[in-house]
Amino acid sequence: MATFLYKLGRLAFRRRRFVALIWVALLTLAGVGAASAPAAGNTSFSIPGTEAQKAFDLLAQRFPGMSADGATARVVFKAPAGEKMTGKHNKATVEETVKELEHGSEVASVADPYTGHAVSKNGTIAYASVKYKVSGMELEDSSRDALKKAAQHARDAGLTVEVGGDALNATPETGSSEVIGLAIAAVVLVVTFGSLVAAGLPLLTAVIGVGIGVSTITALASALDLGSTTSTLASMIGLAVGIDYALFIVSRYRAELAEGRDREEAAGRAVGTAGSAVVFAGLTVVIALVGLSVVDIPMLTKMGVAAAGTVAVAVLIALTMIPALLGFAGRRVKPAGEKSRLLGGGRTPKRPGRPNMGTRWASFVVRRPVAVLLLGVIGLGAAAVPAASLQLGLPDDGSQPASTTQRRAYDLLSEGFGPGFNGPLMVVVDAKDSAHPKAAFNKADHEIKGMKDVVTVTPPVPNKAGDTATITVVPGSKPSSTTTEDLVHAIRDKGADIAARTDSKVLVTGSTAMNIDVSQKLNDALLPYLALVVGLAFLLLIVVFRSVLVPLKAALGFLLSVMAALGAVVAVFQWGWLSGLMNVEQTGPVMSMMPIFMVGVVFGLAMDYEVFLVTRMREAYVHGEKPAQAVVTGFRHGARVVTAAAVIMIAVFSGFIGSSESMVKMIGFGLAVAVFFDAFIVRMAIVPAVLALLGRRAWWLPKWLDRALPDVDVEGEGLRTAADRGDRDADPDGERELVRV
Repeated sequence: MATFLYKLGRLAFRRRRFVALIWVALLTLAGVGAASAPAAGNTSFSIPGTEAQKAFDLLAQRFPGMSADGATARVVFKAPAGEKMTGKHNKATVEETVKELEHGSEVASVADPYTGHAVSKNGTIAYASVKYKVSGMELEDSSRDALKKAAQHARDAGLTVEVGGDALNATPETGSSEVIGLAIAAVVLVVTFGSLVAAGLPLLTAVIGVGIGVSTITALASALDLGSTTSTLASMIGLAVGIDYALFIVSRYRAELAEGRDREEAAGRAVGTAGSAVVFAGLTVVIALVGLSVVDIPMLTKMGVAAAGTVAVAVLIALTMIPALLGFAGRRVKPAGEKSRLLGGGRTPKRPGRPNMGTRWASFVVRRPVAVLLLGVIGLGAAAVPAASLQLGLPDDGSQPASTTQRRAYDLLSEGFGPGFNGPLMVVVDAKDSAHPKAAFNKADHEIKGMKDVVTVTPPVPNKAGDTATITVVPGSKPSSTTTEDLVHAIRDKGADIAARTDSKVLVTGSTAMNIDVSQKLNDALLPYLALVVGLAFLLLIVVFRSVLVPLKAALGFLLSVMAALGAVVAVFQWGWLSGLMNVEQTGPVMSMMPIFMVGVVFGLAMDYEVFLVTRMREAYVHGEKPAQAVVTGFRHGARVVTAAAVIMIAVFSGFIGSSESMVKMIGFGLAVAVFFDAFIVRMAIVPAVLALLGRRAWWLPKWLDRALPDVDVEGEGLRTAADRGDRDADPDGERELVRV
């Protein structure tokens, strides 16, 4: 592989105008496709295999037009001090608001508070329920605007009005965070390379790669039912790996220049060595993202595949466009150790010949590997302790900031009707196979009324055929509480007894039950997903490093850093530690998607650092250095680049911590902490300590496995041999071997 990529790098350097033209044409084509594609609505949302989804599907069949899984909104009214909602003026205002709400094209029904018994006992709070024909993710912006406008008209009439429900849920804007991340990345790259031109190359190629990926997603969004969250994830991941991969190759190019090679040869060797690491690092990211399909949530699968496609584009751009741009840049990209005059180049160093920070740190670790290993493992283990108390759930309006109308509506409903009123459960009784459907309905109603933590149970509402009925259950606890989750499971357990006695089926659904089912599905999928991703990557790293212990160490180190990061998330967002500093207004269960999302994203980035850092060690070892010295050599060449890449990622993810959305805040914090732990504790401390302790055993591989594995030559040994034989002079263009490969 190294030889093929070496030839590809030299060819791209020489034919730079042609290569640049191809990528500009692809970007233009994708942009035109995105601009001319039909506007895509929000993606549909379904959770196959869950009881809540089965109930929704059943309701769609037995109650046509009901839109059981449609978006809902609750417009909550509170009377001025000393007044009641039953007062003449206040009642007239509410009735006008209800009429205004009924005019929406996507509105299925609006329940009047006065005819639906939706006024609190003390008469100060009332609410109107709005049911839509489509889900919250498919709702048009015009419907949301009409909802807000109707609420504002009631406010103007003197009432306190707040709106809750999933109808107002919209994808948070993240554009400013990406701009901040790019700005910080630019500063770090300038400091790392000491050159504005060299720093600009990774940013330029990353933006082009993301532009092609996101534009392609936009162009296909309508045909493939891709939502806006798909392009958001692809943009975040594509930007992250795009900068990383270009950074690795540009850094290796400058190192090759510092060794005296001409620019075309340096570009070829950079792509042949660092490019090989980029290919395998990219494969680990693609495996992690495509592996999200094991969760069996269609939306998550589409997001993972789309982001994986963007990563593949980033790899191809790094291998071809970076050497082409290096050809355009010429002498403006300096060898390693030199800076441009604008940034202080040409000055005499204060301490010439002094080893760099990476060399000094690696030498220290090699001298004291046991102490460093114990300190790193104990530190991460301590950080991981809170993860033992991890509680998973999905955010509801109660986790919104206190400044939002959703949170204020949630609090008003809790005040007027009790905390469980914000998360009613819908029980569906399917008595199609029962000889006495009405008896089955009444039996379910009677059994549920006698259960613990049940406040209100509405009478069964049968469909026209009389074979299916719905029962609304109001719990005594808030939707995200473990008590409500226990109630859902208790009703389902009781439903099994009812089914045995009445030949009917009892299903529990509604947004609260759906959240519980999604959390359980994600929790159940975590171990299979982890086994798949880590297992495939383990096999891939065996091929790369030709070792069993190095990939094993990489996988174990990753698990340790992820557990520590989850512990930090639990401590801040569930226990409330440092919640004031992080501006966390409401603690509660950790978002159920967080562990599996963190595993996928962080695993890919962690393996980037592992592959790039350890391949330099492997390269030094293959070229004759002793194991301990190879560790130091790897850090001398790779520590600065890996540090810069990690700082950039931490800065990008930290930009999301300032979001008002608790979910976005949690993701930003979790990913930033995970990258910090993995890059600076696992890769920079535990990895060199373990390799120093293992010595030559780190690179041990059974002979039978060595013969069975393909020789991918990531360390570039084939390039060295070719140079020694003078093959490069015999075929200066390298085109014969490129065509032959």
